[in-house]
Amino acid sequence: MKPKKTILCADANEQSLSIRKVMLETRGYRVLPYSSGDKALQRFKEGGIDLVLADLIMPGFDGTRLVEQIKILSPETPAILLSSKVRSYDRESRADVFLSKGMYGPAELLDRIRLLLVRKRGPKRTQPVALPGDTSTAA
Repeated sequence: MKPKKTILCADANEQSLSIRKVMLETRGYRVLPYSSGDKALQRFKEGGIDLVLADLIMPGFDGTRLVEQIKILSPETPAILLSSKVRSYDRESRADVFLSKGMYGPAELLDRIRLLLVRKRGPKRTQPVALPGDTSTAA
C-alpha cells in the first residue's frame, strides 16, 4: 500500500477547516489542520508535508505570508490559497493556485490537489527493460 500524501491545512474558520479535513481524509489524504498561520508554519518546518492548503485571510499570519515562508523553505512544495472574501487575487503571491470559495466545487479542489501532487512527484518511472544479451541491467 502506498503511503498517504500529507496535506497541511490552515484556516481560521474552524468549520471550514473541519469540512475540508473530512473531505480530504475520505479521499485518502492525511490532513494536518491548523487554525493559525504561524502554528501551521511551525508544523511545516518539522517536514513530511506534500501540499499546503491555506486560507488567504487569517488574523496575524495570513495565507499569503504562510505560503511565502513555505516557498522560501521548500520551493517545490505545492501551495493553494483559498478565499471567501476575495473573488480574484491580483497581489503578488507564490501560491501555485488561487481559488475563490464558492466559485469552485469540491471536485475541482480535489482535482487541483491531485494535479499538483502529480506534478511534484513527476512522471511515473518505468523499470529498465533488459534486452537479450544486455548485461548492464542484470542484478
